[in-house]
Amino acid sequence: MKIVLAEKVSPATLAVFQEEPSWKIVTADKITNLEAELADADALVVRSAVQVTAELLEHAPKLRVIGRAGVGVDNIDADAATKRGIVVMNTPGANAVAVAELTLGLMITMARQIPKANAALHNGKWEKKSLQGTELRGKTLGIVGLGRIGLEVARRARSFGMDLIGYDPFVAPVIARENGVTLVDIDTIFKGSDYLTLHVGLTPQTEGLINKHSIAIMKKGIRIVNCARGELIVDEALAEGLQNGTVGGAALDVFRQEPLKESSYFGIENIILTPHLGGSTDEAQEAIGIQLAQQVSAYLKDGVVQNAVNVPSLSREEYVEVAPYIDLAQRLGTFLGLATPGNLENMDIAYSGRIASGKTDLIRNAVISGVLNDSDVNTINATAVANERGIRVQEDKKEFASGGAGSVLKLTLHSAEGDASASATVLHGNAPRLLSLDGIDIEAPLTGTLLVFRNHDVPGVIGRIGTVIGEHGVNIANFALGKSVRSQRVPQGQAMAVVQIEASPAKVTELIHALRKVDAIASVRAVELS
Repeated sequence: MKIVLAEKVSPATLAVFQEEPSWKIVTADKITNLEAELADADALVVRSAVQVTAELLEHAPKLRVIGRAGVGVDNIDADAATKRGIVVMNTPGANAVAVAELTLGLMITMARQIPKANAALHNGKWEKKSLQGTELRGKTLGIVGLGRIGLEVARRARSFGMDLIGYDPFVAPVIARENGVTLVDIDTIFKGSDYLTLHVGLTPQTEGLINKHSIAIMKKGIRIVNCARGELIVDEALAEGLQNGTVGGAALDVFRQEPLKESSYFGIENIILTPHLGGSTDEAQEAIGIQLAQQVSAYLKDGVVQNAVNVPSLSREEYVEVAPYIDLAQRLGTFLGLATPGNLENMDIAYSGRIASGKTDLIRNAVISGVLNDSDVNTINATAVANERGIRVQEDKKEFASGGAGSVLKLTLHSAEGDASASATVLHGNAPRLLSLDGIDIEAPLTGTLLVFRNHDVPGVIGRIGTVIGEHGVNIANFALGKSVRSQRVPQGQAMAVVQIEASPAKVTELIHALRKVDAIASVRAVELS
């Protein structure tokens, strides 16, 4: 085997590869022409600097695996790698402790006014009386997102004597209880937290989570920490809250634009800004390198795939057949996952028709990945993540599909507060299509921006919906309706609509707000399916 380490790695990382004496290891300092080195390489290891493009991969006919030391794979053309049968791996979770420790460190820094005290003493000022702080003990910490990092924060915050509340619809209640976290809805997080920390990925639902409206209902003097994604916060709203005293303090490690050159936060005294230091510890970087070396070695030696971000090796014929249903599964999971009432406990996936007789592991994992809607979850590790979060997955296969569709995928999500279900198929070989929602037949595309309505079955509702959408200058691409007296999940006298629109995220937010004022509309939500 030949392994090309295109960027500098730690001695411990190199040692993992060197455990195999027959392997040829080419380190970054020995590379003069990367394309030439890849001509007979089996594995390529990169960090963030080397751009692994489709053109570069044309020079690597033998390459079997690309390892990225880190979470993001923006510098790797994963689609091109997949077409060439190359597995792309990353290392999610290796920096969880580092990010959790920074989160707690920022909380302590705010509580004890450490930056101000340090600056004053460097200027020869002994201002002890004006720098009296507060304790974390007895304060309520709201944790938004209880994945790996969120749970690491919870474990550490408990040792400080903090009361923990959390919001994450994709974590089973038993996991939260085991970590001392009381699950609540998002508004309760905002209203009840003394400290608020964000640990969720960026989705259409989480973008701008901290905004003018959410800040308005927060406890006065709340302190906010963000070590997740800069886009979770509307900067102007937080800056205003800090300046008018609604928000007592904030500590941000991530920003919409990095590096941060201009910001509405500059000059505000009660905010701490750090340059994306979350995973920047010696230990985290060492752990990331070692983990990646172990993953790449396991794949080369035994074919074991861990933390892959693309489809694992399949024959061309198998991939051509299953790929549309992998895409469908991801979309169906995302579509239904956002509608789950309460915290998800288990899910049922039913396959019928031709797909039931083939390999469905990737379809199952794509469903789970869509439901969890987490950037760290993919079609390889989804089942393991579901198990880790206490979510049970049940599968059922029937080789006969009713209703005229060749293959149908049905998903049912269960929680203590109720169930949600939907079925879908692929039309014309590449068109994902919704067939039913909560027992009501309703056919709609599973693409683009969708508005999902429950409305009272009275005259004029469709016209009113169309009028409101038109008044906001938004075009309707598709309008699907459905109602059924047989549905057990939809109250009598209610109907459904799924409307595909063409609008920007900001416009969608305005539109949702306006539609919720229509008396005949019981509920409306937006789903973005790129």
